[in-house]
Amino acid sequence: MIDRKEFATEMQLRENVRRAIQVIKSRRTHRRVGVLKEEEILRSILRPLLAEAQAAVTTTAKHASTGINMLEDLLKNSNILSVLEKGYKSLTTNKEQRESYRNHILVAVEKALAPEESRKAADDTEIEASEEIGGALAEDINIDVDSPEDDPDFIDVEEKEVVKDDGEVEKEEFAITGADKTGRNKAYTDFQTISKVILRAYDDLDNPEDLNMFEEYLIKNLALYFDKFESDLEATVEEPAIAADAEANLGGDDVEGELGGEEAEEEAEIELQEVLKHLNLDDIIKNLL
Repeated sequence: MIDRKEFATEMQLRENVRRAIQVIKSRRTHRRVGVLKEEEILRSILRPLLAEAQAAVTTTAKHASTGINMLEDLLKNSNILSVLEKGYKSLTTNKEQRESYRNHILVAVEKALAPEESRKAADDTEIEASEEIGGALAEDINIDVDSPEDDPDFIDVEEKEVVKDDGEVEKEEFAITGADKTGRNKAYTDFQTISKVILRAYDDLDNPEDLNMFEEYLIKNLALYFDKFESDLEATVEEPAIAADAEANLGGDDVEGELGGEEAEEEAEIELQEVLKHLNLDDIIKNLL
């Protein structure tokens, strides 16, 4: 028969061991929390510094071509990509609508830049010719400042040529034969929004190499962004298989066993009792503390 005093002493020792273990776990938890807090404080200090450094690199790291630099600035600081993304992703009935939208935009950009390049070349030729003629005949030409059109009694019956805004094209000229008309119409509307911004940036360039780089990489990048928009629409996120298994087991016996139920606690209690029989509890407590 077990002596009550010995039994009480043993129970007290067990309680002390439990408390010692809890103290150690608590201290370890506090240490981990402290480390995590220090890491978070360090991150909060480093984030703005890294962002500032990245911004500095972005503003200083330029391409070897002025045309590419102008294009990068255009795509970053204008609404071109946002307009095209919104327009493209709004066409969800079928892929033919989006392909029509894409093709109409790319062709329209190419057509809009072509006359600008020709105009710049023609302007250069005219300037050179006028300088030569002006140098030779300046002394022989008398310019009459007073023009008949300035007379208030002058009746002007000559038809004035209507000049369209840069990038403005008729819808018939804009259309691609056989392409989806819904995509064409949306592309036509959106192109009127972005064309002037593109031509304004393009008009700042004069070097033929820069003009060619700007046009080539603008069309390439727009095509790549359309590919990205399409992949965004097709992307579907599936639930991981492990998540499905976890849901199936909710409320089951396995969950209670994994988390540690009453049976697991009883087994741990028995194991603790067996260990205590062979160990010096005073030494254990000293080592733990």
